[in-house]
Parts: sequence; structure tokens; C-alpha cells
Amino acid sequence: MPSFKKRPAAVAGQFYPGSATALKKQIESFIDKNTSQREVIACMLPHAGYMYSGMVAAETVSSLIVKEKVILLGPNHTGSGAAFSIMAEGSWETPLGAVKIDSDLAQKILQCSKYLEDDSLAHLSEHSLEVELPFLQYFKKDFEIVPIAFMSDDLAALKEIGKQIAVAVKKSGLEKSVLLVASSDMTHYESQEQAQTKDSQAIEAILALDEDMLGERVRHLDISMCGYAPVIAMIAASKELGAKKAELIKYQTSGDVTGDIESVVGYAGVIVY
Repeated sequence: MPSFKKRPAAVAGQFYPGSATALKKQIESFIDKNTSQREVIACMLPHAGYMYSGMVAAETVSSLIVKEKVILLGPNHTGSGAAFSIMAEGSWETPLGAVKIDSDLAQKILQCSKYLEDDSLAHLSEHSLEVELPFLQYFKKDFEIVPIAFMSDDLAALKEIGKQIAVAVKKSGLEKSVLLVASSDMTHYESQEQAQTKDSQAIEAILALDEDMLGERVRHLDISMCGYAPVIAMIAASKELGAKKAELIKYQTSGDVTGDIESVVGYAGVIVY
């Protein structure tokens, strides 16, 4: 697969401010300063433009401790690269600085997984993981990442990948040092009422840590949740790493920001511990 070592920011100046000063100022305006930070195993964050979903993402990250290693799980919107793509070496840049990939952990995950492929192409222009980095960087200066992108809805494969990620984390002795971050928006371009109704069903499944229920509800209710595949993998990995509970930190829609409730996108922030 094509490979490159340094991934420049693809959506700085579009999804979020392109300068470090403006970016920090915007994140500062979103964070919940009264929230105590907790040890968690994983979280789910939205990935839209910050004006729409930034408050949900910031309040969620405000409530957790960012760890030394972050495994980023997101959907592949671009259609480039492999179905299950891990970028195993190099670094990612944002206006807040470069974040190094933990190549040792990435290689361990590759060794443990029969599905994942070492593939940089899937990540080159994909925004779903990039937009999470500045929130994490705001709260922790030094951490390493493993970026993984999903372009498949094969439920059995997604669950297996989640378990394989957990096996690799355990083999690396990093159970206490890893944070899993699943990137997903919720219902797309339906009315506020419809979005809230559908999203409540998906969120209920996530809070139950039931990936089968989530997959079934997304299909049965036709929920246009773009990142349900990485969320399924995240849930499976989290349970293997000892997760017992999940909590919704914040939910809102683009309509809560713009006032247009005829066609909205939903955003949810969840922590898993």
C-alpha cells in the first residue's frame, strides 16, 4: 500500500481554525471548566466542523484523562485505501503541533489482526480522525497515536478487529496507558425530531455496550450514523479491556446551533469506563 511519513493537516482552516492561537481560543470557548476528569477506557466523539460539533467534543474530552497512547478509530469518508486501514508509522500535523504515531503499538495491532492493512492512503484526506486531535492536544501536550479507518460494515469483522486491538494492547502491557477514541456523527440531514428519535435508539445501544444491538438498530431504523463501524470496534475492544459502563456526556444537533431544525446532523459524546 502507498506510504508516507508525515501527514499534513488536511482540513485546518475548514473544519477548525488554521492558526494555533485561533484554534486554542475556540476550544477554550467550548470546554467545561467545572468538569472533573476521569480515567476512562474509551470515548466517542463527533467530527463535524467545530462550530457545529465542537462543544460536544470539547465537553466530552473535558471529562476524561487523555492518556499517553490514543488509538483513533474513524470512518473512511473518502473511499481511498483499504477497507480496514491502519497508518503504522510517521506523524500527523495540526496547528497545535505534530503528533507521532506509535509504530510499535501499530505493528503489534497489525500482527494481531487478520483484517487490518498498513495503508496511509486512506488517511491522507480523511477528516474524521484529524478533527479529534486538537481537542486531545489542548489537554495533553505529549501523546502518541495509532490511526485506524474503517470502510466496511461487516459486523463480525468489526467486532473481531476490536478484540484484536485489545489483544495487542494487552500484549504491549499498555492497558492503563491507552485511550480508544471512536469518531462518529449521528443522524444526517433529517428533521430535529426524527434525528433525536433515531439517535436515542443508537445511543441506548452504545450505553449498553451492545455492539450487536447497535448494528441491528442502525440497519433496522436506517440510522445514518457515519461512524457506527468504528464505534462497534471500540465497544468490542473496550469490553475486552474491562469496560463495564458508558455514559452520555452531551448530545445536540446542528439545529441547536443554527436554528434550522428541518435538516440537522446529530452529535453525541460518550465515555466508556
